[in-house]
Amino acid sequence: MKLIPMPDLSPILAFGAHPDDLEFGVGGVIALETAAGRPVHCIVCSRGEAGTHGTPSERTAESERAAAILGATIEFVELDGDARLEIRHAHAITLARLIRRHRPGIILAPSLVENQHPDHHRLGRLVRDATRLARYGGLAELKAQAPHACDQLLYYALSTDAEPRDLSPILIDVSSQAALAAWQAAMEAHASQLKTRNYPALQLARAAVNGARCGTTTAIALYPNDPLVFASLAPVSRSARHF
Repeated sequence: MKLIPMPDLSPILAFGAHPDDLEFGVGGVIALETAAGRPVHCIVCSRGEAGTHGTPSERTAESERAAAILGATIEFVELDGDARLEIRHAHAITLARLIRRHRPGIILAPSLVENQHPDHHRLGRLVRDATRLARYGGLAELKAQAPHACDQLLYYALSTDAEPRDLSPILIDVSSQAALAAWQAAMEAHASQLKTRNYPALQLARAAVNGARCGTTTAIALYPNDPLVFASLAPVSRSARHF
């Protein structure tokens, strides 16, 4: 009898600087993964206090509705507040505690490209640092929790300007009807932010371009912090180029 390897369904921990970042940037991937049975926990590091539209309480409620649509859980972490985030060791330790508590296999974070909202790339850097600190057994601030090493840190880009130019993306096919419907509904849950721009249409258009690159209708790009390692060629399904 041939044994078929079971898929890795270790949890995903997804970080966003503001309410709506995760939904707009990587909501389709979250919907796809939770539908497959993988737990996804979202951590939002402000309540959108500096936003032009929507109060912090309104934006918190929008995020909670969106997470439920995506099949994810959610919590909010108070750092410096919206548009005030600074890179501090104490913040990296706070995020490392969350990583040790949730013990994810995969972490999603905003890209490190600086030509975007300053909170985005700063949070990406803090998550990158926290992912490393969570591994170290000798840090006094983290002694209460067992060390944890995640398998992959992947970045998402909230706009074309935030896409890393020096990293080849992983393109995740999110063209299933269920994933697309959940993604669009989660983005539309942030009604306060749609007063500024039709963000769902913008993100779906970006995903359509990525889909065209790889022979499907809709795809989301993720960017690995480190080279991916495979035990064999079996998990490598295909490339974006059609030879």
